[in-house]
Amino acid sequence: MPAYLTAAFYKFVNLPDAEQLKPQLLACCEQHAVKGLILLATEGINSTIAGPAEGVRAVLAYLRQDSRLADLRHKEAWSHRAPFYRMKVRIKKEIVTLGVPGVSPTHMAGTYVKPQDWNALISDPKVVLVDTRNDYEVGLGTFVGALDPHITRFADLPQWVAESAALNPAGKKPKVAMFCTGGIRCEKSTALLRAQGYEEVYHLEGGILKYLETMPPADSLWQGECFVFDERVSVGHGLQTGPHGLCRACRQPLTATDQASTQFEAGVSCPKCADHTSEAQKNSARERQRQWELAKSRGQVHIGVPLAPRHPRESGDPSQFTPNAA
Repeated sequence: MPAYLTAAFYKFVNLPDAEQLKPQLLACCEQHAVKGLILLATEGINSTIAGPAEGVRAVLAYLRQDSRLADLRHKEAWSHRAPFYRMKVRIKKEIVTLGVPGVSPTHMAGTYVKPQDWNALISDPKVVLVDTRNDYEVGLGTFVGALDPHITRFADLPQWVAESAALNPAGKKPKVAMFCTGGIRCEKSTALLRAQGYEEVYHLEGGILKYLETMPPADSLWQGECFVFDERVSVGHGLQTGPHGLCRACRQPLTATDQASTQFEAGVSCPKCADHTSEAQKNSARERQRQWELAKSRGQVHIGVPLAPRHPRESGDPSQFTPNAA
């Protein structure tokens, strides 16, 4: 049995006391040996945490003691390796950054579509299907027929929406279906479209990961793998860990071909970033990698596990870290 339980969850809910909740929640996680990232904002909570099963479930129970979070839903996945090495609770302006004032998923989100009904919706030729994730996520896999906005961060989506010919044809606005990793980004993106006058807007309940968890491969319209922001890197149907590696320098997913490249050096560089870092930066990464490998050989957890700061292309959304993401 895998030793680590991962739980991913989010909820848009009014939390004006987010600052006061932070230390209490951090203490609870540390008490139960739970690690990961929790984002708090006045608009809600967004998180992925991992640890021993009893610890993760204790944290979830603690959260649900708050009447505002009593119906908090989460997704679970198991792994043999620790997905996270630290526990952080952060206060943010938004739990997933879109950067458009007045867009409220609490009041304006689109219509949820359950995974078992998703195929029928997106097979309708009148539906414009939009993948709301970043370009490197889309590169690993997406739904058949989905539009790729080619964005490098979620906050770029509003501009693409404004300029997209598919979303702005002459005449009536089209019926739109949107999807993301775990559902959170779609709540924001469908709320954005509804605020702009789109009447028929739908999004995949539970996101790609719920679809992959529940949809038999033989019936699936998903192609490829789904990128997740943890040590698993990608998952497929049944949320089974995929074949991709992760560059510790730029945090981009790596195929077997990438890892066979002469530009790949574990913990230091890959073909996607090797030409964009100096030799001094590479030497620093080599030392960090050496220290990590030394700690690993001794059976220790090196707190400085070789992982570069989050790439600017990434949204920093913990709902993408695993079963939940956005």
